[in-house]
Amino acid sequence: MKPVLDRRLREKSYGEAGGRPQKWLDRRFVPPPAAGERMHHDEGVQGAETKAAWAQRIYAAMDEILRSPCQHQIVVTHGGSLTFVVASWIKMPIESAGYASFRAPSGSITTLREDDFFHNRQVVSLGDTRHLGSAESG
Repeated sequence: MKPVLDRRLREKSYGEAGGRPQKWLDRRFVPPPAAGERMHHDEGVQGAETKAAWAQRIYAAMDEILRSPCQHQIVVTHGGSLTFVVASWIKMPIESAGYASFRAPSGSITTLREDDFFHNRQVVSLGDTRHLGSAESG
C-alpha cells in the first residue's frame, strides 16, 4: 500500500511557540475557561490555532478519508489530533467538542468500527499498546 500524506492530520499549531522550549510556551499559555467559549478561545500565543480551527481541519480530513471506497483504512496522527479523529468518527458536532479529550499513548492503536447493519459507529479500543509488548521486553 502506498501511504497518502495529509497535512491536515498534523498536531495543533502553536504559532510562534513552534521550535521554542516548552517553558516559553508555558509562560504565555492561557488555558481555556472551565465554562463558556472553549473552541474559539485565544490561548495567548501569536499565530496559534484555535481549538475550532484545529477541529475543522481534522474533521475535513476525516470527511475525505471516509468517502474513500475501501473496507479498511489506517489513519496515523498525533495524540492531540486523535480527539478530533474520534469525535469526527462518532459524528460529534464540532461545536460540542470543546470538552472532548480522547487521549492515547504514543505508538498505540485505536480501533474504530462501523457495523454493516445499523451503521452505528463505535470506538472498539482506544490507545491499545499490546502490540508494543515485544518491543518493550526486547
